[in-house]
Amino acid sequence: MVQAYKHEPFTDFSRSNNEIAYLEGLEEVKSYLGQEYDLLINGERVKAEEKIVSYNPADKQEVIGTVSKANRELAEQAIVAASEAFESWRKVKPESRADILFRAAAIIRRRKHEFSALLTKEAGKPWNEADGDTAEAIDFMEFYARQILKMKNGISVESRPGEHNQYQYVPLGVGIIISPWNFPLAIMAGTTVAAIVSGNTVVLKPASTTPIVAAKFVEVMVEAGLPAGVLNFVPGSGAEVGDYLVDHPKTRFISFTGSRDVGMRIYERASKVQKGQIWLKRVIAEMGGKDTIVVDREANLDLAAESIVKSAFGFSGQKCSACSRAVVVEEVYEEVLARVVQLTKQLRVGNPEAKEHFMGPVIDASAYKKVMHYIEIGKKEGRLMAGGEGDDSQGYFIQPTIFADVEPNARLMQEEIFGPVVAIAKAKDFAHAIEIANNTEYGLTGAVISTNRAHIEQAQEDFHVGNLYVNRGCTGAIVGYQPFGGFNMSGTDSKAGGPDYLVLHMQAKTISEMY
Repeated sequence: MVQAYKHEPFTDFSRSNNEIAYLEGLEEVKSYLGQEYDLLINGERVKAEEKIVSYNPADKQEVIGTVSKANRELAEQAIVAASEAFESWRKVKPESRADILFRAAAIIRRRKHEFSALLTKEAGKPWNEADGDTAEAIDFMEFYARQILKMKNGISVESRPGEHNQYQYVPLGVGIIISPWNFPLAIMAGTTVAAIVSGNTVVLKPASTTPIVAAKFVEVMVEAGLPAGVLNFVPGSGAEVGDYLVDHPKTRFISFTGSRDVGMRIYERASKVQKGQIWLKRVIAEMGGKDTIVVDREANLDLAAESIVKSAFGFSGQKCSACSRAVVVEEVYEEVLARVVQLTKQLRVGNPEAKEHFMGPVIDASAYKKVMHYIEIGKKEGRLMAGGEGDDSQGYFIQPTIFADVEPNARLMQEEIFGPVVAIAKAKDFAHAIEIANNTEYGLTGAVISTNRAHIEQAQEDFHVGNLYVNRGCTGAIVGYQPFGGFNMSGTDSKAGGPDYLVLHMQAKTISEMY
């Protein structure tokens, strides 16, 4: 019997021993700042001439580390290594593959505060956000290891006298993992190990802004006993290495998390059958959102305000699930707005190494410029109620920003900003609020704050999102509890951390034997 899965608990930093442990993690990370990391191809460390330098977004002069930057020649070597390793890895028993994930999860659990501290340094994550990222990475490894043990014998189908039928799952082949910077441990690790535990081999191209945590994760997988060639680590540019890997005829599937535009580009490129390619490539894509919290007139207004603020400004709004829109019915609009503004003005922004800071920086200069541009747009489209200021002299810090009275079709209500900006719109009634919430090309997460049972059931039926939350914020899906993925331009609704996620990395084989 497969042991029941239970998610990794979050750390209570109000306890002094946990605070001390996190500070020790920060000191451990500081001891290896500036180190160089090689590519990993077929189990061998490979140095490249070009490098990618990772900087601390809260202190942009501080170098976190340097990784070798792959070119097309090295990407080719990685694909070949993965293709060759697949022939043996696909025959390794699921129990053995799962054991590697369990060992890797145990290693990261022992080093939990170190990995979280690295996320604070490299991604600018405040303590709680970094701790949640690390916990989720552990969750993914534990959950997918247990899932493959449940699936290893396939699914029962009917047999007849003299005939025995089996329905089994077999791995696909070489997968390309293109992971994001906003959850540089959790999503990077989760997408990688899901492919590996399913019997595939992978080429991992992490985000160029957060490659060091990926390099550390690869070290953990090697330590856990992963054979050479199963995981190949090739940071590089999307235009050169990313396109090459997606296009390659030996590539069987692509698992991507990132922006809508890049996801669409990958989907289009993957659809083309290359010379020598004998399959249609599969694409697993999570591409962002424009997520809404709807507040009814019968809502708990304190809960509504708290949910909006935490969902909008947690990790500086740099989550695909972040609340970038709130739609409030007119009877309670001004009261909810006032409470949101009050809570927002209490938030402390600064270097996330300090525990008291709720918000840290945005990820880099490009993100800073983009968000500040949208704030200028917002000043024309709505009423600025809080924030609206930025300071990039030391790091890329932007104050949590609220715009009120924004029209449903305004750019602020339609375009993904990926920063600490929330637009608040007024609805005539609950039906109108749901209509506004659905008025977007995305469909990832949403939340409804209400005590009206009929309205809650209406939202369950009509609010068109992959993850709908009732009487809570719209961020913070837990592996195995709230499988995560969205509709429309939010991607392929792949439901990471769900019961059928591993199936996306496999294909079904029917075997019928006559006696």
